[in-house]
Amino acid sequence: MKMTTQIMTFSILSVAVIGLLTMTPAAFADHSEVTIEAAMGSGAPGCEETAEGCYIPSTATVDVGGKVIMSNPDTAAHTFTAGSPTDGPSGEFDSGLIMAEGLYEYSPNTVGEIPYFCMVHPWMQGLIIVQEVEADESGDLMVTITDSAVLDGTQVELEFSELHVNYEITAMQNGETIYTETAHAMENTATHQIDAVGSDENPIDIDIVSLGIGAPGEEDSWTGPTGSVATAKVVPEFGTIAMMILAVAIISIVAVTAKSRVVPRF
Repeated sequence: MKMTTQIMTFSILSVAVIGLLTMTPAAFADHSEVTIEAAMGSGAPGCEETAEGCYIPSTATVDVGGKVIMSNPDTAAHTFTAGSPTDGPSGEFDSGLIMAEGLYEYSPNTVGEIPYFCMVHPWMQGLIIVQEVEADESGDLMVTITDSAVLDGTQVELEFSELHVNYEITAMQNGETIYTETAHAMENTATHQIDAVGSDENPIDIDIVSLGIGAPGEEDSWTGPTGSVATAKVVPEFGTIAMMILAVAIISIVAVTAKSRVVPRF
């Protein structure tokens, strides 16, 4: 009976501290390649008055030495010609006439802005912004998220690969924001208490956004990557993993009970 009680205690503690965790790699803007498409129906005027424009996206950003893929999914033929309808072609690039489903690729080698248009349909205009390749000054920022059920809520533990990370943590459940805070992690770890508990049917979605690495109040000198660096689905109470451990514990209890059964003597 004593051993059975110990196993039951262990299973309950396991359920309390183990959550279902899903990590995603750091997500940062990649401008090494961009695809621009001629808008459907842009062979007739009107696309220039829409929010999307006649080329989608109407303004595209690419790194120096990157690749610009110009695509024509429209039924009408179009050109992607550097320049403007007023001044004509600039000579930077010219796709020539691209038929339906055709492609043209261009790789810029100079930083700057390149306007372009369609020589057949001059109301079609777009802009390509060529930028220097952004250098990562501090390498990838790794964030580990763990959780546990504490005080009728969820305690979220963060572990950073760098010191002095400025970040924003947001927790959402059922489509609503239930917790958000902007913080500075002086050490490699930080703790946040959320007044909610997730479940398999209604997990808590955690998003960690890096604001930069450096001293608080000195934003101009912050370095490192910015943007969403880690996400997790938090299920600290009776999550899938915890239920598996509980099932193993129950099987152990049954086995111990069976071995401890008292057989009467006659």
